[in-house]
Amino acid sequence: MIRNIQSIIPSIPTSDGAGVKLRRSLGGQGNLRLDPFLMLDEFSSNDPNDYVAGFPSHPHRGFETVTYMLEGHMLHEDHLGHQGHLKSGGVQWMTAGRGIIHSEMPQQVSGAMRGFQLWINLPAKEKMKPAAYQDIQEESIPKLALTGGGSVKVIAGEFKGLGVSVHGPISGITTAPLFLDVHLPANAMFDHAVPSEHHAFFYVYEGDLDCGEPMVSVPKQAVVVLGKGDRLKVKAGPMGAQFIVLAALPLHEPIVQYGPFVMNTREEIEQAIEDYQNNLLVG
Repeated sequence: MIRNIQSIIPSIPTSDGAGVKLRRSLGGQGNLRLDPFLMLDEFSSNDPNDYVAGFPSHPHRGFETVTYMLEGHMLHEDHLGHQGHLKSGGVQWMTAGRGIIHSEMPQQVSGAMRGFQLWINLPAKEKMKPAAYQDIQEESIPKLALTGGGSVKVIAGEFKGLGVSVHGPISGITTAPLFLDVHLPANAMFDHAVPSEHHAFFYVYEGDLDCGEPMVSVPKQAVVVLGKGDRLKVKAGPMGAQFIVLAALPLHEPIVQYGPFVMNTREEIEQAIEDYQNNLLVG
């Protein structure tokens, strides 16, 4: 059964960190979410004034952050003494767990800085697990040619195509995420399985795309939430299309968020704030 469009969440221009300009869809106006996805930011600029101030030291608790760099170079540093370089084509998958204090700072003063940051909720039983992260460089992410032309990068989950099945480098996560970056030439089709029990969406960042059965045109720079079914079917427009596909198991748990803290109850949020103020957020 083909998944048709259920709703569309446009991205809204905003800023975060020390003034980095970006577009926020999930987690934006009205705090719209798609369980377990909490937030999606797209950052894209050739002007260093839009990004050079970066994201100075700040805390997180209770969820995962996923940063996918299309272009540019950022340095991650955290309270554990870890450093990680996010470079073009690479991904950082960070589990904040019980707490992490980190910074993400541009390592460039010119050129393009482009990519996405996604927040994915953790189940209640994992919110206080130790913090950890993986820095995955582009060469470690499988990239496959598609039958009708174009390509797909498999960041998380499984992709089957051209007689092969590959898994992304991210595994062992309770929400069993699927994360693909798909590039299609003009008028090419893309048809792929998406587990029926997963909540799913895609986001077009270049070109034009039609979706569903019958085909319906979708807007660029917006979260396109998919309805029930087990397959995604899209067709690129005359200029081709580039888009990310995300899907994961919903948690069906209460969400209480206060900025960088995402827990299940108000009492847990108050504890997170108190822990941060008393330097007990991490450890």
